Amino acid sequence: MKNGLITVAVFLLLTALPAFSESVVVKAPSTARYAESVVKSALEETGYTVLTSDGLSAFAIILDESESLEKEAFSITVADKAIALSGGGRRGLIYAAFEFRDQLRATLKLDDLTDVSKTPALGFRAIKHNLPWESYRSSSALDQHFETVRSLGYWRAFLDMMTENRFNALTLWNLHPFPYMIRSNNFPEASSFTESELEDWRHFYTSLFRMAKERGIETYLVNWNVLVSKAFADAHELEGTNYYPYYKGRKDQVGEAQTSELVKKYTRESVTQVLEEYPDLTGFGFSFGEQMGGMTPQERQSWIDDTIIAGMLAVSRPVKMIFRAPFSSDLGQGGSTSKATETLTREAIERLGDAFEGPIWMEIKFNWSHGHSTTDLIKVHGGELKDTYFDPVPENYRVAWMVRNEDFFALRWGSAPFIREHVQKNGVQPYVGGYFLGSENYIPAKDYFTAREGEVEWSYAFQRQWLFYRLWGQLLYDPRTPDSQFELDFVYRYGDAAKSLLRAYEYASDIQLKFATSVDFSWDATLYSEGMMVIGRQGMEPMSVRRLIAQPTLRSDWLSVGDYVQRELAGEVINESLMTPPILARQMRSDAQSALRIVKPIPADSLSLEYEIGDIKIWAYLGLYYAEKLEGAMALERYELAGDASDKDAAVAHLTRSLEYWDDLIEISEPLYKPMPLTHNNPPNNVRNDDNLFHWAKLRPAIARDLEVAIAAEYEPVSSTKRQDP
Repeated sequence: MKNGLITVAVFLLLTALPAFSESVVVKAPSTARYAESVVKSALEETGYTVLTSDGLSAFAIILDESESLEKEAFSITVADKAIALSGGGRRGLIYAAFEFRDQLRATLKLDDLTDVSKTPALGFRAIKHNLPWESYRSSSALDQHFETVRSLGYWRAFLDMMTENRFNALTLWNLHPFPYMIRSNNFPEASSFTESELEDWRHFYTSLFRMAKERGIETYLVNWNVLVSKAFADAHELEGTNYYPYYKGRKDQVGEAQTSELVKKYTRESVTQVLEEYPDLTGFGFSFGEQMGGMTPQERQSWIDDTIIAGMLAVSRPVKMIFRAPFSSDLGQGGSTSKATETLTREAIERLGDAFEGPIWMEIKFNWSHGHSTTDLIKVHGGELKDTYFDPVPENYRVAWMVRNEDFFALRWGSAPFIREHVQKNGVQPYVGGYFLGSENYIPAKDYFTAREGEVEWSYAFQRQWLFYRLWGQLLYDPRTPDSQFELDFVYRYGDAAKSLLRAYEYASDIQLKFATSVDFSWDATLYSEGMMVIGRQGMEPMSVRRLIAQPTLRSDWLSVGDYVQRELAGEVINESLMTPPILARQMRSDAQSALRIVKPIPADSLSLEYEIGDIKIWAYLGLYYAEKLEGAMALERYELAGDASDKDAAVAHLTRSLEYWDDLIEISEPLYKPMPLTHNNPPNNVRNDDNLFHWAKLRPAIARDLEVAIAAEYEPVSSTKRQDP
């Protein structure tokens, strides 16, 4: 935290402690140093004196790893003046330590601690963290994080956050990691670094993996298959552009990179060498898309078998695998699904048997790139998912859902009911083993958002979004964790008045979830919820009133504006089970008003709290804006189909209010947020675009055009079949 800031809440907590200090002795095995440090810090924070030897003490706290507890489970047992923290392995004991800390923060007294025991609901709780070097896309929004992500101080803080919130796997994603980690034995030309530079990189990765292991966190590298380094491509004069930034000049055709034995040998040996030189690295993951255009599903699988999987099998130590479900069932790269490809993939995994430390984690994107939408599985990357991977229940692999966030990078988000429902619907099946959580177009490292000067409680971007990680991590471990636990987190940070912020965030986040569900999205940049933007023919743009009328919805039981108005004018009775635009507008308006009502009496007595309240207000005004736009779109469509002038007047009135609400959110957001680089603002072909700044104020001219459209509208009877789709 900047300048060692202590919040008002912590200051009040410390001043409320008794004038005397009771002594405590903490006993822990040598393998539990991290858990021991958490316990000692919690005691000292609360005013207890921790003895350095076995002297007379009021309390004894004993930490141990118990063989009777399952992996990652833990218990706290209170007996008179002795408190036992037991864990199923290192992770379980660390989780017990943090549970002890949270209880002590709430009660302030060891005497008031209570017994507790917990076991994990899901065994794999992973963060997807993209790296800014050899990044998946080329963008200043990603480049800007280079220095921060190279800092071990950043990773120490990030790993602490993961451990505190019970995430147990860190997956590091970039196009081609090898030249940053090794000097290939047979292909030294692949890395352009000097020996000194490469040694710095080795130190970085070795330290990162070691810190993760100390915290009980597994580490995986995930790359994109046939890509190589530019140095390698130049040295061997490979055809095409098969290196970062690979989107430039890419062609959907088979080339040397996909087919040559040279690239296969280089890839296979690099995988083996990385796993051998980094013994604390847990495993490896791979992808079947990107630059594999022109290859059949079988050719892609054979390439992976001969390179990455063969390289992993050549390692003499236990290794774990992330096997990403294929994105395409044909020769293209855009995305498609088929029963045949799913069958081929399942057979490929099952042929591996128990060759890898199991289970193999099969990553599948839940609702493509926008997992924060509906808790029902509507689509994966490419389309509809059959039941091939699930039925019968697999033996050597488990599905791990990828819940991507390409929708909110600046604004804070937190909906415990959404996450609980997600896990209850999708995390209880015997074929499911866990979840990934993360982004492709956002790296939570450098704080490039904060505009206001002054002390805040964060140094890094992920610390701004503490509630997002807190809710997802804790609820993936135990979906029964009550809201009261998260309310206490707010009280600890900001005092009693902030307790109700959890509920306010729920209303605010529901606005985002409803907006995302109202749009039939696909890949990353087809939707950006915090800007209420969608992809158009020239790139990202605010959802226009014309687009809104024609825009299909994600769910089949949600009606679009155009469909609803046509049914309405036809006199059709609309089934009550359907979500209609009027209902959606009412719900978004209600969510917004409820959120604003909650935050209104909360005094923003710190800059950090001002940002929390500000984000809720911005979400609320986005909801009010969109509710009016929905009403305006319906009225405009009625007018243009039926010609009633009162509908045109209504459209103008609603879109006027919609613009006014947008101005309100600009007024709130401009003092808080800088203009922010946004990868979504790359053009549709994904070529780099450095004129990519996002801010709500920059979108005002487009928002205002909707009002102009309504004012200029004229009734001209036209068949709805002639209307242009978005």
